[in-house]
Amino acid sequence: MSAGWIGLGLLSRRYPDELRERAVREVRGTGRPIAHVAKDLGIYKEVLRGWARQAEADRGERVARLTTAEQDELKQLRKGVAELRRANDILKVASVLLPRRSTVPGRGRAGDRPPA
Repeated sequence: MSAGWIGLGLLSRRYPDELRERAVREVRGTGRPIAHVAKDLGIYKEVLRGWARQAEADRGERVARLTTAEQDELKQLRKGVAELRRANDILKVASVLLPRRSTVPGRGRAGDRPPA
């Protein structure tokens, strides 16, 4: 997870997974307040709070939040939808630009029809 907000001019940080696991374990195991654990480890308390909530969701203890696996799946599905939309847009443009041809013999473009 990242800390900081680029929109506010703060740099984004990526914390090592070991630190994340240790911090969540300490909050859960000791019962100490998140703010105290975060201060001791030199991380933002809201970052640690997010990690703790995500760990609860991953364990099934927090139903109002997606698990990490569900978040990954959602990200992949959104990428797939975006790709399909791009392909659909290309096909729409192509259908306007290319002449229509029928698969039925004698039903091609209007100029291809034999006189009646």
